[in-house]
Amino acid sequence: MEELEKIIMDIIINSGDAKAYSYEALTAANDRKYNEADELINKANEVLELAHNSQTSLLQKEAAGIKTEVSVLFVHAQDHLMTTISEKNMIEQIIELRKIVNELLDK
Repeated sequence: MEELEKIIMDIIINSGDAKAYSYEALTAANDRKYNEADELINKANEVLELAHNSQTSLLQKEAAGIKTEVSVLFVHAQDHLMTTISEKNMIEQIIELRKIVNELLDK
């Protein structure tokens, strides 16, 4: 596998893992397992950082004058990363709202 393909696959795989952890965190929060939700969001952040670091390596090469071939797979990886970041951010907000709703329901 070429270096570029490996980087692209790292972005896709780590983004996918981050998305999965984020949705698991939402499920945990819905079940009032807030500590578990926090741990899962932390895991999501960890693998999202790996994906972001892979993306940054390509940006650094581009800045150094080394052009990156843009393929459909590359575009898919970028799309996957940005969608995951957006969804994770939204899920974090939903979790906070879930905590407030549950607290109000308990009164």
